[in-house]
Amino acid sequence: MSSEWLLADGEPFVDGLVLSHPEQLERLRRVCPEAVKAAVLGGDPCFDRMLAGRVYRERFRRALGVRRGQRLVVLNSTWNPEGLFGNGGEQDVLPSLLPRLAAELPADDYRLAAVLHPNIWYGHGPGQIRAWLDRARRGGLSLIDPVRGWRQALLAADVVLGDFGAVSYYAAALGTPVLLAASGEDRLDPEAPLAAFVREAPRLDPHGPLREQLVELLARHRPLAGPAEFTTSAPGASAALLRRHFYTLLDLPEPTAPALLEPLPLPPYDPPRRTHPLDVRTRIRGAEIVVERSAGHPYDAAGETHRSVHEDTLDPGDLTTADVIWRDGPADDPRLGSPDQWTAEVLQRHPHCSLASYVSGPDRCTVRTRDLGVLRLSAGPGADADPAAYASALHAWLVDGGAVARDGTTLRVHVAGGVHPVHVRPGDGR
Repeated sequence: MSSEWLLADGEPFVDGLVLSHPEQLERLRRVCPEAVKAAVLGGDPCFDRMLAGRVYRERFRRALGVRRGQRLVVLNSTWNPEGLFGNGGEQDVLPSLLPRLAAELPADDYRLAAVLHPNIWYGHGPGQIRAWLDRARRGGLSLIDPVRGWRQALLAADVVLGDFGAVSYYAAALGTPVLLAASGEDRLDPEAPLAAFVREAPRLDPHGPLREQLVELLARHRPLAGPAEFTTSAPGASAALLRRHFYTLLDLPEPTAPALLEPLPLPPYDPPRRTHPLDVRTRIRGAEIVVERSAGHPYDAAGETHRSVHEDTLDPGDLTTADVIWRDGPADDPRLGSPDQWTAEVLQRHPHCSLASYVSGPDRCTVRTRDLGVLRLSAGPGADADPAAYASALHAWLVDGGAVARDGTTLRVHVAGGVHPVHVRPGDGR
C-alpha cells in the first residue's frame, strides 16, 4: 500500500480497493490517504472458501493419499529471491532441505507436498520445476496445483513448513502449526500483521535434526492470535459484501438470492508414487513387527535392516542389491501378467532378492519368497498402511525365523504411530 502502486496523477486509478480488515484501512490512511475514498471492506473470499471447506479435511487428506496416523507436511514458497524456493543462489533453503526431509522423516509416518507460488511455475516453466524436484518426487513429494489445489492441501496439512508468503499466513489463521524456513523480514511492512507473524512464528533450524523439530512444533503448538484476527474482519461474509459493491459500481439493483462462493472441489485421488529406494529398519518380538522406512538411516540404527526398491527405480543398479523388490498396479495389468507371474519373474531375474511384492490395492499385495512360494497379504480391521510396508514386515519376520501356518498367520505391524493387523495366507502358486 503506497502511492506508487495506488495513484495515477494523484488520484486512485481503481474504482474499488478491496481490503479484508479495518487494520489495513488504518495503514492506508497513514501511507496513502488519497486512496482511502476507493477503499472497500470486503472480507476475504479465499479464506471464506477454506473456512467452508474445513469439514472436508479428511476427504482432502485421502485425495492426497494420506493414511491414518500419517502427518502431512506442506512445503510452501512465495515468489521471491528470499523465499523458501529461492532463486538458485547459495542461500536457498529448499535444495538442501528436501533430501534431508526424505532421509530423516520415516516414509510411513510423514507425507510431503509442495505448494509453490504460481509465478514460480510460470517463471521457470513446469518442465523445469519437475526436473529440479525429480528426486524429491520419486521420494514421495506431491506437487500441488498452484491455482486449484493449494487451499485443499492447506486444509489437509498437519504442519506447514514455509516462508513469509500469504499461504503460511493463511495456515496460521486456520490454526495449523507453521515453521518458517525463510523470513524475508526486509521485504515486509514492519507495521503489517504479516510482519508481526514472521517475528513471532517458530523458526526452522536448517542444520538441526528435522524430525525432532517437527515433533517439538506439534507438541508445543499454540495458535498465534494475530493471523486469525487480521486475515478478515468478516469471516463468511465476503460474497455478500463484494456483490453489494459490484452492483453499486454497476448502478444496478442487487439480486435477492443469497450471494455464494464456489465450494472447494474435491481433488482427484493422487497418492504418492515412491520409486526412490528405501532403507527399512525393523524390530521383531513374536508376531509384533515395528517398521520404519526412509531414504536413509543412521549407521548406528538398531534392529534388522534391509533395502526395499521399487521396480521402476531410476537406477537399475539399485535392484541388484535389493532384498525386497516391489511395484504397484492393477492385478489384471496385461503388460505384467498376473501378480504370481510378475513375482516369479522378479525372483528369477534378481538372484539377490529374497522377496518380491506386487501391491494390487490400498490394502493388499501378493508376495513370493524363494522358500515359501506365493503368499497373500491383506489388511485386517483398522489397518491403514502402505502394503509395501507390510511386505517389508513379512520379510523381516521370516528372516527372524517366523513361519506361516497352513491356515494363515496374522502379523501386527507397528508403523505410523499405530498397529496394523495383516493377514498372511499361503497362495496357490509356487
